[in-house]
Amino acid sequence: MLVNIKSKENTDNNAMNPSVLVTAAGSIVAQGIIKSLKLANQAGKPVKYRIIATDMSLQAAGLYRCDKGLLVPPSSSSDYIDAVIKIIKEENIQAIYIGSDQELLVIGNAAECIERETEAKVLSNPLEVVYIARDKWKTFEFLKANNIPCALSSLPEDSDNFIHNVGFPMVVKPREGYGSLHFYIVNNFEELNYAISRIRKVGWNPILQEYLDGNDVEFTSGVTVDRLGKYVMSSISIQKVVKNGQTYKAFIDNFEKIRSSSEETALKLGARGAINIQSKLQGEEPKIFEINPRFSATAPMRSVAGINEPDIVFRNNVLGEEIKIDRYERLFCMRYWNEVFVNYSTYEKALKVGRINGNNSFIHNYF
Repeated sequence: MLVNIKSKENTDNNAMNPSVLVTAAGSIVAQGIIKSLKLANQAGKPVKYRIIATDMSLQAAGLYRCDKGLLVPPSSSSDYIDAVIKIIKEENIQAIYIGSDQELLVIGNAAECIERETEAKVLSNPLEVVYIARDKWKTFEFLKANNIPCALSSLPEDSDNFIHNVGFPMVVKPREGYGSLHFYIVNNFEELNYAISRIRKVGWNPILQEYLDGNDVEFTSGVTVDRLGKYVMSSISIQKVVKNGQTYKAFIDNFEKIRSSSEETALKLGARGAINIQSKLQGEEPKIFEINPRFSATAPMRSVAGINEPDIVFRNNVLGEEIKIDRYERLFCMRYWNEVFVNYSTYEKALKVGRINGNNSFIHNYF
């Protein structure tokens, strides 16, 4: 399934047994990265990851499921980057995986400094890609300029023309938001004005978007682009059922038209590493409505199917492997809640010292 077109030989023990850092270990994105790296370890591949996790809270489950868990300040703190650099040096970290949307710009803006002061590689998209994808209006302008089918969008000041051309219902959401937070489907002027005012009240800027019909034809597509931005290393599309803003059930299949559209978008945008394209099928045409310039919360589903994006991106960016994956397994995935248990004495000790050494937790195999 995995085809290495060209592989730079690397016999350095540190390179084949790397220590990697996963931030925001309490988030679903970070936990997906951790699961994928552990799957790579279990697969018996040459690279064996030592996983160090960080979070601002000691109640983050991911801290207890890695080789080491460390407490850091919030990413909004002026001490955050210094704390990350200190950990990188102390733990001999070779690569950093960003586990939350909040940290994308914080670490992205500091990536040059981090890579200059340490030997670690920040596995994230170029800043210009992050800026476009994090702003839904800029995303729309990019897609329109490149003739890529997408959901029509408007800013509130042009709402009269947009309503005339698109009509109700329509979607109102924050330009800079993520997930389902402050996501509204509005059916009239009153609901439109309410949604706009609510988004502005929390300090965000609204965007109006064409409502794409069909809840059963929504897709999330993962694309990995090589470190030079020349070719697609892998792509995978999932038809998803969404619950509370997250993929709840997933149909993993070929979906050739969806994948092709996503690959084109990733390359034209200038992506490097992992990027996610959200789209809906309108008739036979996929229309993109959002781009997330990071690893996906569905990464472990993709990894089980044969597309382990955290492993692919590390091996390409750090080890210099040229990787190409041409197929993956067709699967149906159903998500469910599970529990991570920690001895209370372990948690109390962590509160005192701000760290967890070793995988000091357990999960019962009772489902």
